Amino acid sequence: MNSARSWLIFAVGVFGYLVAVMQRTTIGVAGVAATDRFHSTASLLSTLAVLQLIVYAGMQIPIGVLIDRVGPRALMLTGTALMAAGQVTVAFSGLIGIAVAGRVLVGAGDAMIFTSLIRLVNSWFTGRMVPQLSQWVGNIGQLGQVLSAVPFALLLHESGWTAAFVSAAGVALVAFVGILLTVRNRPAGAEEGQRPPNWRQSLRQLGIAIARPGTQLGFWSHFVTQSSGTVFALMWGLPFMVYALGYTPDEASWMLTVIVGAALVVGPLLGILTARFPLRRSNIVITIVIAMAVVWTALLLWPGSPPVWLVVVLLAVIGAGGPGSLIGFDFARTSNPMHALGSANGFVNVGGFAASFVMIYLMGVLLDWWARLTGSGAYTVDGFRIAFAIQYVVVGVGMAFLVNARRRTRRRLLDDEGIEVGPLWVALVARWNRNRR
Repeated sequence: MNSARSWLIFAVGVFGYLVAVMQRTTIGVAGVAATDRFHSTASLLSTLAVLQLIVYAGMQIPIGVLIDRVGPRALMLTGTALMAAGQVTVAFSGLIGIAVAGRVLVGAGDAMIFTSLIRLVNSWFTGRMVPQLSQWVGNIGQLGQVLSAVPFALLLHESGWTAAFVSAAGVALVAFVGILLTVRNRPAGAEEGQRPPNWRQSLRQLGIAIARPGTQLGFWSHFVTQSSGTVFALMWGLPFMVYALGYTPDEASWMLTVIVGAALVVGPLLGILTARFPLRRSNIVITIVIAMAVVWTALLLWPGSPPVWLVVVLLAVIGAGGPGSLIGFDFARTSNPMHALGSANGFVNVGGFAASFVMIYLMGVLLDWWARLTGSGAYTVDGFRIAFAIQYVVVGVGMAFLVNARRRTRRRLLDDEGIEVGPLWVALVARWNRNRR
């Protein structure tokens, strides 16, 4: 545990996740080129991202069960191979149906990487380092957005569709080789509990993990924090900035890197706060959601085209949602035994991506509806105002479930361990009084 070998496996695993994020976000960067290549409407183009996310989210629970049964290494190898195959398919596609099939393969491969890596972190490291490393997984992994937003976008612009997506597939193969040579499931002699002997027991273990209030709290935390940034980076951010705000594709691609930069700054801070104040993790999640709601409201109500500084602030705030969503996995970690952690993490990871594909699809429908209603193009500032407003509905539903899950989690904590978590304002007043003495 926490050995040099642990750090090597962590480094290679994080590189694999970075590559997965790159493969996931290439279609968002290529959104403008895809519109020209496939001559598609907004709602049809959104299927490229939506089906990828449906596959990703739909596979999370089966993948989590498989992690508990066969270990993360085999799944990471399979995942990187599938991503490479999917990107090659997209590279040579001339019809949107073939491109969708390729993105389905990318989504299937991507689905296997993150939860496998989180399990590796929990197997190879111990102590307060675990929640902080989980944040670093997300932070470093999000650099994959930079790879898609800058070098991939430049290659797409200079060399064309096929060369760009074939190159992305080549990067996935590099990750495959690294995982094959270095990654192992656990340290020699590590005790993680008995693995389920058959599929019936695996499904029973999954049901027990999902029934735990802490696992559900993790799911809804992931749901409300991750989705806004995913929708913007994966699909609608670049068309919004290029068509509605008038940025060049290169300018818009560079703007997307603000999301990554914000995550790199906020992530380590959230890791420290999560480790130091484990009973206040849900307050951190709620604060992030409130901040996103405030900035989105300012942007959507801004008369005319919003200024660049406000767009940058928005990108920074939704960028904080990525590391914020990782708190959901810390809820799963502290609510489940190690031998069931893959199943719990798989369920948690469904949250943000389920919210994302619902919003991406509904935004595409709303943009086309606005275009038909007004007779203007689909990608206008007013059209995007209406489309982005769907977030209030989806995230609002998630917040209602989060508050309910938090109440049940705290009640379980009181019943099992005798720990009562009072309102935040009471704790702040008590700390203030102690500091004044």
